[in-house]
Amino acid sequence: MPDIDILAVSKLSPLFTPQLQAAYRVHDRLHESNPAALTALAPRIRAIAASGESKVSAALIEQLPALEIISVMGVGYDGIDVAAAKARGVVVTHTPDVLNDDVADLAIGLMLCAARQLPAADRYVRAGQWSQGPMPLARKMSGARLGLVGMGRIGQAIAHRALAFGMSVAYTARNARPALPYRFLADAESLAAESDFLVVITPGGAGTRRMIDAKVLAALGRSSPQKGILVNVARGSVVDEAALIDALERGVIGGAGLDVFEDEPNVPERLRALPQVVLVPHIGSATGQTRQAMADLAFANLQAKFAGTPLPTPVPECR
Repeated sequence: MPDIDILAVSKLSPLFTPQLQAAYRVHDRLHESNPAALTALAPRIRAIAASGESKVSAALIEQLPALEIISVMGVGYDGIDVAAAKARGVVVTHTPDVLNDDVADLAIGLMLCAARQLPAADRYVRAGQWSQGPMPLARKMSGARLGLVGMGRIGQAIAHRALAFGMSVAYTARNARPALPYRFLADAESLAAESDFLVVITPGGAGTRRMIDAKVLAALGRSSPQKGILVNVARGSVVDEAALIDALERGVIGGAGLDVFEDEPNVPERLRALPQVVLVPHIGSATGQTRQAMADLAFANLQAKFAGTPLPTPVPECR
């Protein structure tokens, strides 16, 4: 029997769980289902296994005196209290890079779907409406202006793909990246005013909460005669969802493609009712190949910690 105890704080991927169970004693969500049992086990819990949507509070970290590592199977970790972990000497790891291609591919797909109204066109044919006449004209994506809110690994992968469509690329981020061949703008509102497509790919957390607000959406709506399109493949918290719904209902912007939402998996009915919006259920990294790579990397971080070898991918705050 493995002699290391791990607390799983959310329902983990079936690609991750078997590796954990083969190497460790895994206690599944005891903090939610059986707090008394967790209290008894707390002195033995040396690791937390989490997903990108998991919440790990300072209180939970404090409850586990033997905790050494929080391994997140996901690139985002805004639900983890990293400051509290660091204060306790607990390292936090995540799984960057291995999902760059999938998220970037989805961003391009959502841009195309929202611009050419592909889901609506599919419904049009299935409903037998084609015989009644053609659909309204859509909008062209090739040659348009792309604004990226965030220029990390995934942002750069999206930009690289956009160049194949002849798009011009500009971006905003916490800091300019002079080595990149793209124009930098100081804030999201300025970027939106010069974008036909505004793609959000910045980390979540308090610093970016509702960054895409009514002012940014109004600027995107004025950006071109056909009005700009918003795509969010970051975190639902980065977009003011109420302001977005209002902008869509009033025709302030031309449409949206959304992979993430403020209160997942609950998507407001008003948003679901809008025909010019493409909605997908947080599937940015949801291919078998990528999820397996993420599971392997999350497991490798745990193995390295307990073997005393360098961690493959600690979060930036823990490097």
